[in-house]
Amino acid sequence: MNFFTHFGQYLLMLKGMLSKPENPKLYWKEFAHQCSEIGMRSLSIVSIISVFMGAVSALNTAYQMSNPLVSKIIIAQIVRDTVILEFSPTLVCVVLAGVVGSKIASELGNMRVSEQIDALEIMGINTKTYLVLPKILAAIVTIPMLVILSMFLGIYGGRLTVALSGIISTDTYDKGLKLFFIPYNVFFAMMKAYTFAFILSSIPAYFGYYVKGGSLEIGRNSTQSVIVSCVVILLADYILAALLL
Repeated sequence: MNFFTHFGQYLLMLKGMLSKPENPKLYWKEFAHQCSEIGMRSLSIVSIISVFMGAVSALNTAYQMSNPLVSKIIIAQIVRDTVILEFSPTLVCVVLAGVVGSKIASELGNMRVSEQIDALEIMGINTKTYLVLPKILAAIVTIPMLVILSMFLGIYGGRLTVALSGIISTDTYDKGLKLFFIPYNVFFAMMKAYTFAFILSSIPAYFGYYVKGGSLEIGRNSTQSVIVSCVVILLADYILAALLL
């Protein structure tokens, strides 16, 4: 019963934020600010994770290619496909659910507890549209860009690792990247990125917007929002893979 209560309230929040903005210029300014907060602030952590993700994937793949009859050019193919299909869209978004999601939940939670949201509503501002919608739109715009960057950095991280380790040459690695490449994999990865971006921004926004209590409840709701977002992302990952692959 508690699940249906939260789910219904979550849908009502999404419906309420779709009303016409009172001042489009003000909303655009908030959207640009959230793009900077969500996108630029996450750039460093995404870059570090992606490089090491590709590097570890390349080393693990090379370790398992002990059969001399199997060409090592396959290492590049495996790194490419695992990074594009799973690591960049899913792992990066799970990390961002903790980084971005907790920030969104705590920010809205502080505004709710300090009665800033109530003050805005008294002024006639639709707080769902002004506070929640820019965050979700900014996540949908910036996170897929971060996923694309993660793909390139992950593949480059694998390339750098195999070259420094002497496993295969960079020319062989580059040939492997072009071998049997399926463009649909990139489309599938971007579908996941947009879906996960919506999940990791809207669920923490719900938990933060409807928080009750004080600072202790803000921390609990932020933690709970990250846990729920990660579980829903993994569930959505399975559903999308079953439907689209």
